[in-house]
Amino acid sequence: MAGELDYLPKLPRDKSIGIGCIGAGFIMSDCHLVAYRNAGFNPIAIAARRREQAESVAARHQIPHVYSDAVEMLANPAVEVVDVAVPPDLQLSMIREIVKHSSHIRGILAQKPLGANYAQAVEIVRLCRDAGVMLAVNQNMRYDQSVRACKSLLNRGDLGEPVLATIDMRAIPHWMPWQARQGWVTLRIMSIHHLDTFRYWFGDPVRVFASVRPDPRTKFPHEDGICLYILEYANGFRALGCDDVWAGPSKEGAAADIGIKWRIEGMTGLARGTIGWPSYPERTPSTLEYTTTQSPDWHRPSWDEVWFPDAFVGPMAQLLCALEDQAMPEIGGDDNLKTMALVEACYLSAREHRAVELDEILMCS
Repeated sequence: MAGELDYLPKLPRDKSIGIGCIGAGFIMSDCHLVAYRNAGFNPIAIAARRREQAESVAARHQIPHVYSDAVEMLANPAVEVVDVAVPPDLQLSMIREIVKHSSHIRGILAQKPLGANYAQAVEIVRLCRDAGVMLAVNQNMRYDQSVRACKSLLNRGDLGEPVLATIDMRAIPHWMPWQARQGWVTLRIMSIHHLDTFRYWFGDPVRVFASVRPDPRTKFPHEDGICLYILEYANGFRALGCDDVWAGPSKEGAAADIGIKWRIEGMTGLARGTIGWPSYPERTPSTLEYTTTQSPDWHRPSWDEVWFPDAFVGPMAQLLCALEDQAMPEIGGDDNLKTMALVEACYLSAREHRAVELDEILMCS
């Protein structure tokens, strides 16, 4: 039944474009490059601060050119697209360097979040626009199979006019060392997936109300451990997110109850699902089931693909397709500014204990 739904990304006709990779950590080595090789893409170069790590990743994924300096890699004329996987507070300086090579570099896939804050994201988008370099953002949850299949249901009108949607995450992420210097955690790292997914499914809300508290387990300073937020839309539709990175004292000895569930209620149908990511490295596909007034049985399409790493084909594929078709990427920089603005609105709402309109942030750019 999965074949009835549009849950796989469109692939480019030409997969030979040379991809240069910056960063050799888990996301690059275990997600991006695994997905790229499976899709037949062409990563030809990799650069990382620790050359030995870059060499190890290059050997694993048959990448011919290894650099300890990203600037050296960027000078390689065979690199036409750059995949950036560096911490968010380093992205602006890295992209500022990349666009200096716009004579041969045509596209950038930037990691989310697009910079350390909304202001940096605005500057990154400006830099790429001025240089004529196409920018896409790795909001990879849009390519989770259940998220994309549900978008197909919404596009077909199976659920009717949406009434209420929820995403409920009870999961304990593995925070990276660089996150300790940011002063923030969940909204820009985890919630950004769910906020972007709501935008992908339903478009832009008018305003958001958010409430946050620190996570008791995360010891470095941060304001946004456990995050709750409500998105209000002009037509009365509401979306609710709960991102709980505490998820109970399972690491302290209690039994675990870990998972991510989502649900959409429409005027003529109901869809619900799960996200398989918390089971990684076990391959656990995300799920979808739905019922409608016209077909009241529960329909349960299934697939073999999983979010980590299979969905990581999508963000690079949509950039390569955009370059091929001379069109805007599905997750282009301008679109992602609205996701970054929504995250920023959540921070402002939580700090000032009030609803914040998205335009309050967008008008500042």
